[in-house]
Amino acid sequence: MQPHQFWQELLPPAPAETAAHDAAHDAAYPARLADGRRLLLPIRPLGDNGEGLASLIINQASFAVTRALAEDLSARLAPLRPEIIVGLPTLGLTLAAAVAEALGHSRYVPLGNSRKFWYEDALSLPVSSVTTPGQQKRLYIDPRMLPLLEGRRVALVDDVISSGQSIVAGLSLLKQCDVRPVAIAAAMLQTSRYVEALAAFDADIVENIHACFATPLLVRGSDSLWRSA
Repeated sequence: MQPHQFWQELLPPAPAETAAHDAAHDAAYPARLADGRRLLLPIRPLGDNGEGLASLIINQASFAVTRALAEDLSARLAPLRPEIIVGLPTLGLTLAAAVAEALGHSRYVPLGNSRKFWYEDALSLPVSSVTTPGQQKRLYIDPRMLPLLEGRRVALVDDVISSGQSIVAGLSLLKQCDVRPVAIAAAMLQTSRYVEALAAFDADIVENIHACFATPLLVRGSDSLWRSA
């Protein structure tokens, strides 16, 4: 598969016998949705230590794939009756908007990394992520959006939860606004490293994380194939 072809279509469920032996991967990891459909994700090496991660860049995905992921998440969130979706930048905004629309909402609240002149420093905090190492940014909420959150059931949405740094930053910023989400949602849980960071911030919120699929830490073997660590 060519690099530009990833994230463009969902494959049908694999036969049981194939799935049972599908433990070694060459360049792509087949993430599985609840209904069995698969999305091939490119595997990115983590430096030279033989470890790798399956990758999802949702704003490069086809509209059909984005819609399918949003519908999956909206079905998971619907029983919790969220009244407003908050999206984390940058890639989480694509998914958050689609989830809000799938839930029948007319809008959502996007957080941002760019400071507009009317923003307030008290409604911001520093943030970094696994995909932007060494880049220190700030996370902002437009103060004009606060009335949309007051007294409402909020769900916080990101594209991928990996180290947990970005989602904890989002939770921290919402806490500054006196908001505690009823749920966290993402297309992908990338390994389980996020659990420690989230549990340290709010142990109870860990039980309210919803995702379309999860992917493990991968290790490259002597045969150059990737397997779950």
